[in-house]
Amino acid sequence: MARWAHRRARLGVSKRASGSGFPAFVPPQLALAVKSPPRGDGWVHELKLDGYRIHARLQGGETRLLTRTGLDWTDRYSTTNEALRGLRVDRAYLDGELCAVGSDGLTSFAEMQAATDRRSAAGLIYFAFDLIYLEGQDLRAEPLVARKSRLEALLEGVDPAIRYNEHLVGDGETVLRAACNLNVEGIVSKRADSAYVAGNRGLWVKCKCLNREEFVIVGWTDPKGSRPYFGSLLLGYYTQDGRLTYAGRAGTGMSDRVLASLHDRLQPLAVKRMPLAAPPPRENRFGAPLELRRVHWVRPELVAEVTYLTWTKEGLLRAVVYQGLREDKRASEVRR
Repeated sequence: MARWAHRRARLGVSKRASGSGFPAFVPPQLALAVKSPPRGDGWVHELKLDGYRIHARLQGGETRLLTRTGLDWTDRYSTTNEALRGLRVDRAYLDGELCAVGSDGLTSFAEMQAATDRRSAAGLIYFAFDLIYLEGQDLRAEPLVARKSRLEALLEGVDPAIRYNEHLVGDGETVLRAACNLNVEGIVSKRADSAYVAGNRGLWVKCKCLNREEFVIVGWTDPKGSRPYFGSLLLGYYTQDGRLTYAGRAGTGMSDRVLASLHDRLQPLAVKRMPLAAPPPRENRFGAPLELRRVHWVRPELVAEVTYLTWTKEGLLRAVVYQGLREDKRASEVRR
């Protein structure tokens, strides 16, 4: 009893904490994309992680893993689920990112996608960066740094598959340069004194080193030469008035195994009618001509994440590299 009382004190949990009102799902706080990170000591900066945003809800020894839209993915990642059950707490609600870490020590969405396709959670790491509820206490109104302090104490000595996502305090530009030198995607900067607020309120902002976005898959082209399954993915995005607009092609970044997996996913979605509001250009001066007779259209349901060099004046992506499918995002939400 004395040991538990000491632990409750370190976590800042009152003996009178009530378990009432523990939510089934909390809409996540989102980060606003900006060109330059904020300056000043009022912000803390975290490395931008490259995985799936996951909420972990713990109650009475049971754990649920929830996506940013509230989908229950508990059964997908049993190893992560078991590791979270090891937390010495009855009720808690964590926010974080479930990631695969490559041999270079960086999080990799492509490897995360591969692990998901294999239905293997072994080796995945859940990086927890916020604590929303703890033993019946709603922490959303507390300052971010106070919530993170409690989170760090909660995760002390836990399974290595669960990690506390650390942060830096200081000039955002300096932190971003250092992050880019490490070849990470970018940083997320958060107001140190901010509450946890659902949606995008500018209290969290993100700055990227690479151009990286999600696009709707609208079709594929026939393969050429020795390449199996298909040549490239055709990509699009929705305008503010709901028009599905062509954005370009992704033909690199896919192994034969990924090509086979994508081909299996695309085949049932095949349609004869083009889903785009207007046909794509037949010529792309930054690549090979797009022959419409070699295009197979699909229902716009799958979302692909890609990296790219820039947008052309014609509104097409240049030097596109496929990273993986975003199963946690609806196609209708994809905007440029």
